[in-house]
Amino acid sequence: MSHDHSHSAGDRRVGVAIISNLLLTLAQVVGGILSGSLALIADALHNFSDMASMVIALVARRIARRPADPAMTFGYGRVETVAALVNYTSLILIGLYLGFEGIMRLLDPAEVAGMAVIALGVLALVVDTLTAFLTGSIQHGGANIRALFLHNLSDALTSVAVVVSGVLIVLYDWRLIDPLITLLISGYILWLSATEVGGVIRVLMLGSPPDIDTDAVLDCIREFDGVEGVHHAHFWLMEEKTAALDTHIVVVDSIWQEQHTLKEEIRRTLDSRFGIQHTTLELEPSNQQHQGASLYGRD
Repeated sequence: MSHDHSHSAGDRRVGVAIISNLLLTLAQVVGGILSGSLALIADALHNFSDMASMVIALVARRIARRPADPAMTFGYGRVETVAALVNYTSLILIGLYLGFEGIMRLLDPAEVAGMAVIALGVLALVVDTLTAFLTGSIQHGGANIRALFLHNLSDALTSVAVVVSGVLIVLYDWRLIDPLITLLISGYILWLSATEVGGVIRVLMLGSPPDIDTDAVLDCIREFDGVEGVHHAHFWLMEEKTAALDTHIVVVDSIWQEQHTLKEEIRRTLDSRFGIQHTTLELEPSNQQHQGASLYGRD
């Protein structure tokens, strides 16, 4: 299967998931208002945020395929990271809002139509399961889609909680279960966002790849014959998991004529041992090395 055909098929599946979640969100909002269930509205907002995430992810997938140009010499792949930050920020705001509303409803429990909650909860479970299947089938396409798959899978579990709350309301008229489920959804949203947003910020801040020991990489470079020192090292992620390194390497004068061979050996070793595929290595002869240079950064 060609990459273009695979991308198109993946985009269509995300499109179906978007439409399904939009219809579900509308049904849950209307049902939540009519039944008086805050848990349904909470689940609707959660589904709406996932739908918005899918829209952003779909647009980001398309933009990320554009080749590098004079305006974006690194390409457009990092747009997916920007999209992820937007998605997690919106999730945090929604989680805080639901937490506030849940606490208010705990203080003043409202009457809830349990059968409507059960019916819409079952509908949500079906749609969430379908959406998880659609995004799960293309989750190899990138972090954005994998994150959507996990969200959809967790949405299905949330829908189960909503159904349980409806059953308890019908059987025992336990009105407190509705705001309690809402607070549970709120807590889950905030926990999920807090655990995942750090990695997104790290990429945007040009932080070092978390799974690479930067000191070990520089020690590896120093072990090559003819290498006298290393400085001005910069590690970062170009897009998702593409690790990159930019550094200056001081080479003894006696092998300066062999600098190109040395550079290629270092590149191959960094790729095979550490998975660093993008390297910019600036070699300096020992008698012209930068004095007082810091190991990391540019000072």
